[in-house]
Amino acid sequence: MGPLPLTIEAKSSTLVSADPCHKSGQNLSLKRKKIFAAASMEAQKPFDFFRTLFEGTIAGGTAGVVVETALYPIDTIKTRLQAVRGGGKIVWKGLYSGLAGNLAGVLPASAIFVGVYEPTKQKLLRMVPENLSAVAHLTAGAIGGLAASLIRVPTEVVKQRMQTGQFASAPNAVRLIVSKEGFKGLYAGYGSFLLRDLPFDAIQFCMYEQLRIGYKLAVKRELNDPENALIGAFAGALTGAATTPLDVIKTRLMVQGSGNQYKGILDCVQTIVREEGPPALLKGIGPRVLWIGIGGSIFFGVLERTKRLLAERQPVVQQDSKKAN
Repeated sequence: MGPLPLTIEAKSSTLVSADPCHKSGQNLSLKRKKIFAAASMEAQKPFDFFRTLFEGTIAGGTAGVVVETALYPIDTIKTRLQAVRGGGKIVWKGLYSGLAGNLAGVLPASAIFVGVYEPTKQKLLRMVPENLSAVAHLTAGAIGGLAASLIRVPTEVVKQRMQTGQFASAPNAVRLIVSKEGFKGLYAGYGSFLLRDLPFDAIQFCMYEQLRIGYKLAVKRELNDPENALIGAFAGALTGAATTPLDVIKTRLMVQGSGNQYKGILDCVQTIVREEGPPALLKGIGPRVLWIGIGGSIFFGVLERTKRLLAERQPVVQQDSKKAN
């Protein structure tokens, strides 16, 4: 078999093989590079840790407060559905009970979560191969959730006990919980909370990031606010449905109070299945999927919008500092 014919490209004087197999191999290589191009964009940008931390904190706090205020009634209904045992009735009054106290916890928790998630994600994307960007997103989501849990859990305990009518105000709830159960009472169900929220945070943020990467490659442009919101809704609803049993367990352990009717996570699962049947582990799945789906839409929409507004201010600040120097 003779040598392959060669053609010379006039402008660049580069030898190009006319072998169709060679061309298809080049195209495949280019496609592979493009697939991970969006994932590596974050790694190619200059990494300013403190600015990323600051912008993530502001954006996360803003998004968390907006979501919690808008969807608190749905969350209250979900909690009451999960907390009621057997054929008990749901109380429909006071759907905003505990909102003010909850916002006092949601603001710093959301700020800490995104404030930790963003720089951790940026750092990991620079460390892992481009085709393993999902690992960076999963890990960053879990680390962000762990950091935020120190504020999230006491906030969740107080909120859910107020939603189920045990206390009338957040300060009163904190005082009585600590006096009757000790400081550890504010962290009731901490293990079940981590069991639910670490996988939830990791999966939701990873799914959201990966869907954005794929969609950006498909449309070949930056995404707008409605598109980010739609992707956030899908990621939130799917993750919320998958983690409903973990949410039921977490709710039961948090609202049981000093009675300690459940001895732990395993005992809680066994008791629920024995007394109420396996379907009880899916209690509140409708409101939960609705709440987290809409919440994901609002949260990620507000998050990306806030991050973009903060990023747009950066060149102005840099220019002003240069003039001052």
